[in-house]
Amino acid sequence: MAPPSNIDINNNGAPQNGGVLPPQCSQLLDPEEFRRQGHQVINFIADYYARMGDYPVHPSVNPGFLRGQLPADAPSRPEPDAFGAALQVVRDLILPGLTHWQSARHFAHFPASSSTVGALGEALTAGINVVPFTWAASPAATELEMVVVDWLGKALHLPDSLMFCGGGGGTLLGTTCEAILCALVAARDRKLADIGSRRIGDLVVYCSDQTHFAFRKAAHIAGIHRDNCREIPTCRDDMFALSPAELHAAMQADVDTGLVPLFLCATVGTTHTTAVDPIRELCTVAAAHGAWVHVDAAYAGSALVCPEFRHVIDGAEAVDSFSMNAHKWLLANNDCCALWVRKPSLLVAALGTEQELILKDAAAEGHDVVDYMDWSVTLTRRFRALKLWLVLRCYGVEGLRAHIRAHVRMAASFESMVKDDARFELTAPRQFALVCFRLRLPEKLRGEKVANELNRRLLEEVNASRSGPYMSSAKVGGVYMLRCAVGSTLTEERHVHEAWKVVQDRAASLLREIEITYCADAK
Repeated sequence: MAPPSNIDINNNGAPQNGGVLPPQCSQLLDPEEFRRQGHQVINFIADYYARMGDYPVHPSVNPGFLRGQLPADAPSRPEPDAFGAALQVVRDLILPGLTHWQSARHFAHFPASSSTVGALGEALTAGINVVPFTWAASPAATELEMVVVDWLGKALHLPDSLMFCGGGGGTLLGTTCEAILCALVAARDRKLADIGSRRIGDLVVYCSDQTHFAFRKAAHIAGIHRDNCREIPTCRDDMFALSPAELHAAMQADVDTGLVPLFLCATVGTTHTTAVDPIRELCTVAAAHGAWVHVDAAYAGSALVCPEFRHVIDGAEAVDSFSMNAHKWLLANNDCCALWVRKPSLLVAALGTEQELILKDAAAEGHDVVDYMDWSVTLTRRFRALKLWLVLRCYGVEGLRAHIRAHVRMAASFESMVKDDARFELTAPRQFALVCFRLRLPEKLRGEKVANELNRRLLEEVNASRSGPYMSSAKVGGVYMLRCAVGSTLTEERHVHEAWKVVQDRAASLLREIEITYCADAK
């Protein structure tokens, strides 16, 4: 191929006038250059973790702050040491504009947990870069995935019926929404095979008002009418869990009007308060109508490695599918969502494709192989099993239990500090490593609206502290609450105590301001 016209080449093939030749194909995966740049990246990331405390957890930037500092067009040719220069831009411009999810002071969201093994597993996966969409495309990748989902399922104490060893099976996907969508499509096609495809408009799906919006998104993609998604109200007296009695009433009401109950999404560890839906009782209600039951345990599923949390999935042997995010709290790094199904054939029937000859392999003839492209929405897929296998192998189940228990202990410590301060109250029971709380309204003031505004201001003050924690909020049952989610790999007990001290100091400042304003108004 001819060189770009703006680069002059001398008789030795070297560029003149400062031009840089584009790399030859053989150079794009040059082992020595990869080694050199790889060392740069590892050192960069190691320095980032070592200096994480230098960054505010959440940046104070305005929209457009980065776009205005970067060129409008990509370079036409690489500059000398382009990689090193690009890393400098990451250090100087990009890192200061990020929310640092791995910060020890990040308490706002459920964790996106990291580990050295998880990160290196991602690098190994990217470097090998296979595409295991069928068994033939990468036999070892497919079989490792089958092994590792059974390893994980056993570590989480899932029923055998959901694992390959018990007649079910699992796969590794990217997100919870993708997992729910796959299960929902399988349930839809199974039901329509019984009642006729023309009745798709009669299908109804069910969840609580605490269910993550990923479920409603998946239902819409699967062709369920928006009006046929039932969000059943929960209440504080039931710890915001889905009521089997309310579900029964909703399903029966739909049946009485000629509609067809299709799918229930139960949750173990809701986003707002980590509520746990009663799986056994809900399965009994759903079974009476032939409805598919999926359990979304995106966050709290990781806690199941600890036997003391096993009770939260009592009755799971009756569910049709179960999903959790190993990247949230189980050190697997983004992304890694595990989905298990009791009847894999239903997934394949709904999502499978007619394979062309190019996808077949003579070695697979006569064998019941798994082609994972028939288990998900996508055809191209990542070799996530390698990363998860490394995490399980290098940390072991006991190591993962210690990781989860440490965060639960820290959350319990934060909970105790809230209880010990009469100015505050807990707004929902703590079940895992999330504490929901709020500042009590002074006696001289009245009204939920005023209390909510007070706590909204408190959160703003807490998050405005450059060296302080980053927390989030939720509004459940009309009550605005602060959320402290312990889960960063780097978080230690001292970070939890420092976070609480910031909350107390900001609360004291707000209460003094209210007192001064009240006294002034009284005069």
